[in-house]
Amino acid sequence: MRQPDDEHLVDLAARLERDDPRFARALGSGRPARPREYRRTRAWGSLAVAVTLLAAGMALPEGILVAAGLVLAGIAVPLFDPHRDRPPR
Repeated sequence: MRQPDDEHLVDLAARLERDDPRFARALGSGRPARPREYRRTRAWGSLAVAVTLLAAGMALPEGILVAAGLVLAGIAVPLFDPHRDRPPR
């Protein structure tokens, strides 16, 4: 490879390290991890809490729990979109 190609690869590696250090470290060790945009732990946790609130609100005659579960579910669902940070075209 020519020298300019090496500079591009070093620049790309530096950007990857800056954007998602956990993914870059895992890729360097040979055991790749999911990139940040595909990690959905918070989304699943929010959805589990929402379903729990909704079920508790239906089991107990509490409308506030049902409403809180529905609102939290509405907040949690867009977290599953891996491209939510990108502006629409």
